[in-house]
Amino acid sequence: MLSAPHDPASLRAAIDANDRAIHVLDVWMRDPYVTTGPDGAYYLTGTTANQGDPRWPVDRYNSGLDRPDITGTTVPAIVGTTVRLWKSDDLLHWDELPSPFALTDGYWPKVESAAFATVPAKDWRLWAPEVHFLQGKWMIVHTSPTPINQGANLAIAAGPGFAGPFAHPLKDKMRGRHDPSLFQDYDGTIYLLWGNTWIAPLLPDFSDFARAPVRIDPSDRRIGHEGATLRKIGNKYVHFGTAWSTDQLRKGTYNLYYCTADHPLGPYGPRQFAGRFLGHGTPFQDKQGRWWCTAFYNANVPPVSDDNIETRDLADNAQTINEQGVTLVPLEVRLLEDGEPLIRAKDPRYRNPGPDEAQSFPQH
Repeated sequence: MLSAPHDPASLRAAIDANDRAIHVLDVWMRDPYVTTGPDGAYYLTGTTANQGDPRWPVDRYNSGLDRPDITGTTVPAIVGTTVRLWKSDDLLHWDELPSPFALTDGYWPKVESAAFATVPAKDWRLWAPEVHFLQGKWMIVHTSPTPINQGANLAIAAGPGFAGPFAHPLKDKMRGRHDPSLFQDYDGTIYLLWGNTWIAPLLPDFSDFARAPVRIDPSDRRIGHEGATLRKIGNKYVHFGTAWSTDQLRKGTYNLYYCTADHPLGPYGPRQFAGRFLGHGTPFQDKQGRWWCTAFYNANVPPVSDDNIETRDLADNAQTINEQGVTLVPLEVRLLEDGEPLIRAKDPRYRNPGPDEAQSFPQH
């Protein structure tokens, strides 16, 4: 299990040092996403339980999936139906804000109300939300498997804050866009990514794709199966994706990989390794320009000890050292002589692939 300091001075020192992982928020969360708002504050969201769900913290290591327990009884996912949102000025102290969005605020209740009427609310799920401040407004994207099959939303707030009513200009075109994410290029073009990974530029009014979607795979293999994110570092576009180390679902460690290109639509180079236990993490820069990546608990068993974790084979089950909640892991991000970014976790527990890694990567 990842150990971390808990007193304020040690926590502050860990953030200032930017050299080791630090657990900053104790809440049930997957897929944590951090961005900087127009006020300079950090905003955090992710897949969460509904606020006040009595299963937290009793069912602390709920996997977020409907799964049988050791008796064969199905344990329902704790995943809720709302976007929960936190704000921080220093990456350490996170204040929860009122929830800005629920599934009932989306596009689908307006056009498929029967599904919302017939599927019990306890079975609704809102997954992997992100918040983006673009064109002077907050935008929320997320995916949802129920009550609408392959439901997803691109929701645009009414004003400069998070308040609705929300506009849904892409309408039915968001159906099937699993794990959607947004990326704005330096020329102002905004791209929608989804599905690990399809990508398409959007029209300025978000009403349609500006061109047909294309896949952006690494040159040597698929990048993963979920959690696509795009960043520009130097002159390169860096496409991040998530996969299990063994190439088998829920076997091994949940890792973050990347590939690079000269254009958002590719072509992209070979898949490279960013960090162990960092799957579906957000690479982001703090106010000092330093890089971090979010990490979270994703496993079938409680967190394992981090003793000698660099050399331990974890292939027999889905395993992690991350505690439940949000962990921030510092990243080394630097440009090589040829302009290619090198991206690796700094903390040695996350930096290199383990023995269970299916693909061969150089150690750094």
